[in-house]
Amino acid sequence: MALARPMRILVVLICALFMFLVVQISKTTPEARPPPVKLDTMESDPNLDPTGEPEGILHHVEGDNYAADNPNSERINATLLSLVRNSEIDGMVQSMRDLERTWNHKFNYPWTFFNDEPFTEEFKRRTKAETNAECKYELIPKEHWDVPSWINDDIFQESAQILKEQDVQYSNMMSYHQMCRWNSGMFYKHPALLNTRYYWRVEPKVHFFCDVDYDVFRYMQDNNKTYGFTINLYDSPQSIPTLWPETQKFLADHPTYIHGNNAMDWLIDSARRPEHNLKANGYSTCHFWSNFEIGDMEFWRSQAYEDYFNHLDRAGGFFYERWGDAPVHSIALGLFEDSNKLHWFRDIGYQHIPYFNCPNSPKCKGCRTGLFTDGEKFLYKEDCRPNWFKFVGMG
Repeated sequence: MALARPMRILVVLICALFMFLVVQISKTTPEARPPPVKLDTMESDPNLDPTGEPEGILHHVEGDNYAADNPNSERINATLLSLVRNSEIDGMVQSMRDLERTWNHKFNYPWTFFNDEPFTEEFKRRTKAETNAECKYELIPKEHWDVPSWINDDIFQESAQILKEQDVQYSNMMSYHQMCRWNSGMFYKHPALLNTRYYWRVEPKVHFFCDVDYDVFRYMQDNNKTYGFTINLYDSPQSIPTLWPETQKFLADHPTYIHGNNAMDWLIDSARRPEHNLKANGYSTCHFWSNFEIGDMEFWRSQAYEDYFNHLDRAGGFFYERWGDAPVHSIALGLFEDSNKLHWFRDIGYQHIPYFNCPNSPKCKGCRTGLFTDGEKFLYKEDCRPNWFKFVGMG
């Protein structure tokens, strides 16, 4: 039986609408992780490869060898370290909870907290409740935190305004400049750390995703590593325009401090982001993101680093610009240390907003393999790991 004309028109419209929807769906790309970065000498992001424990000498929990109350434990001279304010207690507890769950409940290394003001009883009570390990609460000496006498406040205010107009974050916050200086060249001089060698820096509001079953401090010691990182980024060149020129001045006076197996090519690369190198006057701006760092403080206490920090400190860039501890530490490590002693902790899942290190490991939960950021797509260009792998290797 033939359909009536209005019915035929309706059928045609329905078919046309169906075909339109099919075409649109086929054109739509589902939201998924961005394609792996094609590294210059590698086909994909190494974080996509299956990841296990690092090669080398490793120490694991056996019986009570790392028990909190064992006076003869296998723990070495090391601490978890946090510069934190009383008001950041919620974020600090969250970070502690993650790291205790994934690692420190097995090894019970002490926590050392630093503040330029006395810690409150609430801060002490809540942090102690998160760990079986010892907690220490330290006040930063005024001479380590105060603005140096040679910094002119008028110049600082004028410089801060210029940096603010260039969208440099935190440029007008004096406390941020003080923090960067302290983290760069003061923290390891605190009396509470004078007899401590290794540290793991932990900030509030960070996340740890993967179970780590070996003693990372013993790994550093037994495998002759100086510094460990998870994330490698580009910095804002507007914040450090004279850092590399001042570094070059220092190197001209101290050429013997440069290590034969340095990472200079990583520091001065101009191919991948030439505008950064240009604005930073010869520095790629690549750096280890130092909110996560596991380090040997003997490097910071070395003559080379002490002389370098003092040179930078006198130059004034911690205040007149916004020199951060991340580029300062990274440049020093890249110049004065054997690059084989710099280690990428690829197996430690980590997030500090907005960036991640997400390994391909069954030990990780809540961290999508290969994810670099869950922020805007333009943030992917801030990843400097391709340069590290190209010029230096895995570490």
